[in-house]
This record gives sequence, C-alpha cells and structure tokens, in this order.
Amino acid sequence: NDRRQAERRGRTAETVAALLLRAKLFHILERRAKTPRGEIDIIARRGHLLVFAEVKARASHDEAMRAITPHQARRIGDAARIWLGRNNLDTGLQCRFDIITVSTYLWPRHIRNAFAAEPW
Repeated sequence: NDRRQAERRGRTAETVAALLLRAKLFHILERRAKTPRGEIDIIARRGHLLVFAEVKARASHDEAMRAITPHQARRIGDAARIWLGRNNLDTGLQCRFDIITVSTYLWPRHIRNAFAAEPW
C-alpha cells in the first residue's frame, strides 16, 4: 500500500531528523505534535532556543525544499503558537522554524531559520 509506505518513510525521516538534532545537543520535547491547525514534526529545545522543525523526505534536497509552501509555513506557525499557548514554558525563549531534509544515500540537511511564520 502506497500510503502505508509513505507513512513509514515519513516516520523513518523523522527519526533520522531527531537523531541529528540530538547530536547537536537538542532535547526533543515532542514529535508529531498535533494541534487544531496541523501537526509539527519535531519540537526541540537547546537552552533558550526552541525549534519547530519540519521534516521532508524526498529524492533530493531541492525537491524537499520545494515541498514547503507559503501556506504550509503559515500553518506551521499557527500550530506553533497554539502549542506554545498549551505548554507553560519560561518566557524569553527564542523560537525558530527549521527544515530538515532527508534523502536516501545523502546526509540529512538541517536548514536553520528556514522560514518565518508571520506574524510572529
């Protein structure tokens, strides 16, 4: 089943992305965080930095980057605001929106501050 295969590929990519963030000393707060405005693939924290990461598994890095549309960036920003409202975290956190691309036979790529969620 194609849908099941895509789901498995997505979960594997998210695991690779979480391992990459852990290697960079981030603490994974949540994976596949669901909100009424959508899902956030990974939420991670290192010190006062909170990262909302979108993970894309595609054949190439460029293809993965093209998969993030302005509409999707807005949806992720909305979901992040809802998530922050539900979780009592200390103030003064810097929030950032990253993309991690995962492609077969290539190292994953971590694009920091890949998009801005307006208005933030």
